[in-house]
Amino acid sequence: MGLFKKIFGTYSDRQIKKIRRIADRIDALAPQYEQMSNEELAATTVRLKERLAGGETLNDILCDAFAAVREADARVLGKRPFYVQVLGGILLHQGRIAEMKTGEGKTLVATMPAYLNALNGKGVHVVTVNDYLARRDSEEMGRVYAFMGLSTGVVVHGLTPEEKKAAYNADITYGTNNEFGFDYLRDNMVVYKEDMVQRGHVFAIVDEVDSILIDEARTPLIISGAGQKSTDLYERANTLVRTMTKLVRKEVDNKEETDDVEADYLVDEKARNAILTPRGAAKAEEFFGLENINDPANSEIAHHIKQAIHAWGVMHLDVDYVVNENGVMIVDSFTGRIMPGRRYSNGLHQAIEAKEGVQVQKENRTLASITFQNYFRMYQKLSGMTGTALTEDLEFREIYALDVVEVPTNKPMIRLDQNDYVFKNTKGKYEAIIEQIRACHEKGQPVLVGTVSVDKSEELSAKLKRCGIPHNVLNAKHHEREAEIVAQAGKYGAVTISTNMAGRGTDIMLGGNPEFLAKNEMRKQGIPEELIAMSTGTVDVDDDEIRAARETFRDLVKRFKEEIAPEAEAVKAAGGLYILGTERHESRRIDNQLRGRSGRQGDPGESRFFLSLEDDLLRLFGAERIVGMVERLGLPDNEPIKAGLLSSAIENAQKRIEDNNFKRRKHVLTYDDVMNQQRNLIYTQRRQVLDGEDVSETIKSMIRTSLEENVAAFTSAEGAETWNLEALKSQYGGLLLKEDDLSPEQIKKWKPSDLVDMLEERALARYEAQKELFGEEVFQEVQRSILLRSVDRHWMDHIDMMDDLKGSIGLQAYAQRDPVNEYRLQGADMFDEMVADIRFETVRMLLSAVPRAQLVKREQVAQPLKENMTDGSVSKKTVIVRKAERVGRNDLCPCGSGKKYKKCCGASNSAN
Repeated sequence: MGLFKKIFGTYSDRQIKKIRRIADRIDALAPQYEQMSNEELAATTVRLKERLAGGETLNDILCDAFAAVREADARVLGKRPFYVQVLGGILLHQGRIAEMKTGEGKTLVATMPAYLNALNGKGVHVVTVNDYLARRDSEEMGRVYAFMGLSTGVVVHGLTPEEKKAAYNADITYGTNNEFGFDYLRDNMVVYKEDMVQRGHVFAIVDEVDSILIDEARTPLIISGAGQKSTDLYERANTLVRTMTKLVRKEVDNKEETDDVEADYLVDEKARNAILTPRGAAKAEEFFGLENINDPANSEIAHHIKQAIHAWGVMHLDVDYVVNENGVMIVDSFTGRIMPGRRYSNGLHQAIEAKEGVQVQKENRTLASITFQNYFRMYQKLSGMTGTALTEDLEFREIYALDVVEVPTNKPMIRLDQNDYVFKNTKGKYEAIIEQIRACHEKGQPVLVGTVSVDKSEELSAKLKRCGIPHNVLNAKHHEREAEIVAQAGKYGAVTISTNMAGRGTDIMLGGNPEFLAKNEMRKQGIPEELIAMSTGTVDVDDDEIRAARETFRDLVKRFKEEIAPEAEAVKAAGGLYILGTERHESRRIDNQLRGRSGRQGDPGESRFFLSLEDDLLRLFGAERIVGMVERLGLPDNEPIKAGLLSSAIENAQKRIEDNNFKRRKHVLTYDDVMNQQRNLIYTQRRQVLDGEDVSETIKSMIRTSLEENVAAFTSAEGAETWNLEALKSQYGGLLLKEDDLSPEQIKKWKPSDLVDMLEERALARYEAQKELFGEEVFQEVQRSILLRSVDRHWMDHIDMMDDLKGSIGLQAYAQRDPVNEYRLQGADMFDEMVADIRFETVRMLLSAVPRAQLVKREQVAQPLKENMTDGSVSKKTVIVRKAERVGRNDLCPCGSGKKYKKCCGASNSAN
């Protein structure tokens, strides 16, 4: 520790010192609230709301709110938050990240700031990493809020919109980051305000904040619709690549000549990339009957081949994904959990499906998307808690404006974190791992073995089976018994092999978990789940069944505690839970999470990582000189290297990867920030329409602007004889320009500005006629529906075009231009084009719409917006829009040049 830290303490020490006086005042109020009856305690909520209504702030009522809910926790759950948990709660209310070690009760900590902030009636979101935790926490903590007179909702996958809306309207809403984000996107796709489910983003408490705001931030949330592309090319490209040879290299120099490479494609392990060689390109050309695979006309085939070699060369079964009855399922590399509903983008998922011989799904089209960074930055106040955040403090500050404060543990940490054992090769490492597990098992010390992937966990399991060592395996393939396996991982002599699944939301108790055993016994007795969920706590209830369930639970817990007590003491005597890491993860946080499963609440424990120089981390990112040094030492395979040089080399390798990953996430965010500005504009204007604003003036303004743009596109200052009035006429289906207007005598009298004025006058007259035809109330709905429909269609097209632009913009670097700046400039131009297209289409559709009754008589080509729409007393009729031809900006120019219209006549006319 540096001299400055010794004298002044760490940043966390100084911040904790500042809030201790608030915690002391809360502590001082405890006797007052302990003396209250249940009715008096519950009535605190009404009193605090009255104080807020009287002008006081949340900070003014903080001490009373925390003291009240702290007492409610004790009565309802039988758990009174410790002093350090109160400190954590204050940090969360202040909009900060509280780093609290495993076993310190983070779930209970959240009840205090959640209760306080819910008192203003604007809603609090508590964000968890999976549906199981969301349900568990909402049910258990929801009883505390219900006791205090507040409502609780839970948002998980599979709920109806009505159920979600009710959940979001609750005072406190639990849910996963995915559901919160997806619901936000869906809300910005609805046609009617009443179909929206969320009601704002005021305050969020993010559990396991580093997992959600950093690990999950690598990929954006995307709502997709089925595309129209055939899957045939994926199958054909897979057939080709299956016959190809690959050459795997640790790192590929971008300047390296590949002409002489004796392989069809190169795999760059460090960059996780695959490159087609000239030999492979020739083979592809022969297979597909092409002259040049790099010809732009063959770009689609080249894309499919690229994804196929990526699927075969970079993506690995039981590491990056698993295959089960649901097809190809992505495995989260940070948690080891399956990610249902997630698919790789740009056709990679389809390429993997073809590789694994499962049904190839159609490509999806992006309908809406947002990064987690930009979603969570919408909250007026954001906070989080985790056991591991300090290593990512810079990213939290830079991206989210959040600081990380380490909260002291309730009891001193006595776990022994041993130095790593590093072996020459994998064989020696596994021999030492087996011997360590055997030694722990024989003396009764439970072992939790952390592995980095599904296949590594199963490989080790097979070795233990051959040695006759009983054990449990927890990974993405065997996750059904997760709660049971983890709850009993601290039993005498237990051996548990796990991916990172055991690193979140679990509490391993030495000797076993008596509460888990009690609830399991209640299930065996046939007691319903809802009664089991209500079985904890001490507050009196009127329901006889709940009282009986609580009595059963207390008796069972007492019995199991007595049975476990000797075993727990034996485990402590054996050294507590032993954490054995089989590899270092690319993130130090994941290593710290694994270590954190041991040593909870002052328990003894031990941890050590067993590594080899053949592990991916050291092989790809470790210092080359270490390998040479080890070879010179001539150590046996099974003898560990304990040199301090290795520890620093490992940490430096992890830091380099963490820095690279941070840059990648920041790179993704930099591009999404451009889209986010555009997204906010579209969604804000869309929300105004949904909120029922009269759009009549907006439509009239759009009429004028749209006419100006179209007249400019088809006229010029060179003379009326150069104008393309036939094309201008077709733009509005002949509604605004008549044959008489196109006579040479008439044209000579016009200037472009006069033409705009005349067309605007006619358009507004047509607009008023439409209003009279539909009736004013219905016409308001017609305008609203047409505008929303036009915005949504063009916004989805714009998302696709921006994705295409992002995929190619990197080439700007070769021209010494900043790709991000070019993306911003070109994206702005594309956005302006989209807005112009929205204006034109809205005006055209609105002026040509006819009621359904007239449609039958006139037998027009119809395109309904939405059937059977109802909203209160207003009858919302189906709007029928006649199709009209228009030269779009990205269509081929009608002059026959072969260029896009915007690059040909459209550009020259606009310039004039």
